[in-house]
Amino acid sequence: MTFHPERRASCALSSSADSITDAPEGAGKETIVVNQNAVSQSNAAAAAQDPAVTPESVVEQLRVLRAQIPNYVQLPIPEARALRPASSVNAEFTQSAIHAVGASPTLVATVGQTAEELQLAAETAARWSMVRDELKATLDGVTSAVLTMRHNLGQSVLLTYTVSKKLVKVPRHADLLPHVANMRKTNRLGRTRKAKPQQPQTPAPAPVPKTQV
Repeated sequence: MTFHPERRASCALSSSADSITDAPEGAGKETIVVNQNAVSQSNAAAAAQDPAVTPESVVEQLRVLRAQIPNYVQLPIPEARALRPASSVNAEFTQSAIHAVGASPTLVATVGQTAEELQLAAETAARWSMVRDELKATLDGVTSAVLTMRHNLGQSVLLTYTVSKKLVKVPRHADLLPHVANMRKTNRLGRTRKAKPQQPQTPAPAPVPKTQV
């Protein structure tokens, strides 16, 4: 399968009415018309961003916040898997157990915590679960934001490639030739890797029958 970026770029940006026209050689000049609507929209979106907020400042704030979260740790997968059964007990079951501890000094001595301490632990875990859910939602939003940024960048570079291939056909734009060659060489979008041919397995030798003496 061979990817044709000019087709995709023209389809995705058809609403911008981007076009390039070259006059015939006999006319002695070329006419290039490029609608800058997509570029102006991108600039407007960039201007709307708060210049005080940068990815680096957000990462720094997240690291400061992370240091304030109690019991924050990155657990290995086997250890996290071992913690899940006890952490997934039913909420009503947990409340009944807390009531049982409150009714028995023997259970308090065995568990090592009072009913009040267990109740506080249950409420704290529930409140931090809200933080976890909010962070997950934030991660989904950031993932979508990065995807959108990369999509817009990809559309721009694909358009650049398409336009450049047309421009290099005109002598005055010969300086673009090495750039077009490098873009053509590095463009891998839509290309499928050829599967490596599987080497035939050598059949195992047949066992030699034992001869009886």
